[in-house]
Amino acid sequence: MARTRVHSQFVSLDGFSAGEFVTFDEPIGEAGRLFSHFDGQGIDGVHTIDGPITLDRTLFALWGQGIGAEIMGRRKFGPQTGPWPDDGWRGWWGGEPPFRTPCFVLTHHPRDPLEFENGTTFHFVDAGIDEVLAMAYEAAGGLDVRIGGGPSTIRQFLAADLVDFMNIAIVPITLGRGQPLWQGLPDVQDRFSIETIGSASGLTHQLWNRVR
Repeated sequence: MARTRVHSQFVSLDGFSAGEFVTFDEPIGEAGRLFSHFDGQGIDGVHTIDGPITLDRTLFALWGQGIGAEIMGRRKFGPQTGPWPDDGWRGWWGGEPPFRTPCFVLTHHPRDPLEFENGTTFHFVDAGIDEVLAMAYEAAGGLDVRIGGGPSTIRQFLAADLVDFMNIAIVPITLGRGQPLWQGLPDVQDRFSIETIGSASGLTHQLWNRVR
């Protein structure tokens, strides 16, 4: 059975998972320190890792395994707000976005899809999360759907009890402000079994599996 998954979601000790403001220079706002333990290796699979295969890299490698589509909030695609400007923006990732699947961007301003040669297609949809999830499952062709963030998008799916699995990476820093991951989700942990393991890097990984 296909699942809805969240992967490699970094969160500070005080519960923030992104900054308050996104700019062209700061894709996750002032919360860039959350990625201080992430070197980008592993998301394309363990076989792509150059160097030791660590616990962190092994868990990050789950990001793309068995994924057929992604859902993301608009701020993950870019910093623009309101109607889309004619500025040629094609996302933070240049000509080769790492997704290689259909991606559904939640926005109140639909636009034509953006297609890339490596299989990534961004669809810009104005619909409720149940409807968008149905679209993503159809596009995934029997594979799993990843909820890619940011934190407000993940909160919506958690509030609707639509998430089956999460890999949360707790970073040993405090931010003091930003976009919270858990706000408005009292007792969300009661719906999941949670395994916790620390890595040598200082990250604390949590694996959340929904109790059915």
